[in-house]
Amino acid sequence: MSPISRGTTKAASEQAELLKQDGNLYFSKDRFGAAIDAYTEAITLCPNVPVYWTNRALCHRKRNEWQRAEEDCRKALQLDSNSVKAHYILGLALLQREEYAEGVQQLEKALDLGRGANPMSYMVEEIWLELAKAKYLEWEHASSKRSWRLQNLKETCEKALVEQYLLDTSQAEVVTDEARNAHLKNLDLLGQIFNKAAEADTPVEVPDYLCCKITLDIFRDPVITPSGVTYERKVLLDHLQKVGKFDPITREPLDQRQLIPNLAIKEAVRVYLNEHGWAYKME
Repeated sequence: MSPISRGTTKAASEQAELLKQDGNLYFSKDRFGAAIDAYTEAITLCPNVPVYWTNRALCHRKRNEWQRAEEDCRKALQLDSNSVKAHYILGLALLQREEYAEGVQQLEKALDLGRGANPMSYMVEEIWLELAKAKYLEWEHASSKRSWRLQNLKETCEKALVEQYLLDTSQAEVVTDEARNAHLKNLDLLGQIFNKAAEADTPVEVPDYLCCKITLDIFRDPVITPSGVTYERKVLLDHLQKVGKFDPITREPLDQRQLIPNLAIKEAVRVYLNEHGWAYKME
């Protein structure tokens, strides 16, 4: 590259950064149209900088321009496949058009990347809340379908039992108490079977071992201390920073570097949530 070309590239890069700063200022003042214009000019000068695309996507999100937000995020991910913001906004855009499976996948990717970069970041909490909301809606939609199918099947089975009972009694000279009781027991057993089938979709109390001892909420990112106690990572890091470097329960000295991800509990939570989607509902 010639000195002139290098100088031109450097000038374009510096101008693009100034435009990004202008866009950030406009965004902070809720002037999303002006911010979009500034980011667009920055993209024109330096199209290979992913943050310009994600910043513009964020503006489109604020204006509910989801198709444009999706397009910008996909471009940003071509440039940087580990962009937390791009995966996050893309996930939201996909959920808007009810592409639940891919939308949830993008949010989960954003959450994993965000936790790896900065588990205390406000964005990690925001992503989790959106993911939990999406997972709950996904469960609610599937649960409604299951409930409808189970109810129809139960009514069909009950009707079949009644018809069989009426047929049997019509052919008998005398309807005995034993026959009536057997019929009622069959109906009761059928009800028990369908109640059992509906249990996975019936909210109950989440088991204690899947919940943080501080927040009492189901674990999201569990870590275990040398004393063997498992906590929610963000909550424990907050305790170590603001209260003191000791285990909240055992009071033993504790440093952030001693924390180990509790993969067994994390997997148990994943399995539990997959089977009990109602547990994603945030109070």
